[in-house]
Amino acid sequence: MLERGGDGSGPLRRAQAGAKEEHRRARTTRLATGTLACPRCDAPVMPATPRARPDAPLACPFCGHAAALRDFLSLAAPARPARVEVHVLDRGVRRYSGRT
Repeated sequence: MLERGGDGSGPLRRAQAGAKEEHRRARTTRLATGTLACPRCDAPVMPATPRARPDAPLACPFCGHAAALRDFLSLAAPARPARVEVHVLDRGVRRYSGRT
C-alpha cells in the first residue's frame, strides 16, 4: 500500500509494517446492460412493466413480431438507446416480478 506524508504533500512511500488493507465484497444482481430491439426490424421495444422475466411475451410496435422478451434482448456493446439492465436473481427470492 502506498501513502503520502501527514499533510499529503510528501512523496509516495510504502505503508509501515502492520498496516491493514480492507476489502469489501459488494453483492449485486446486475449481470449486464443490454438493448431491447426487434430481431426482425431493429425497432426499439419497451416492455409493459419496468421489471419483466425473460419469458414474458413482447411484441414489436412497428412490425408486429411477437416472441419472448429474451428474443428481443441484445447484450452486444455498445448498448443503444432502448437500454435495459439485466439482473440475475435467486429463484427462491421473488423481489422482481413481472407478474401482478
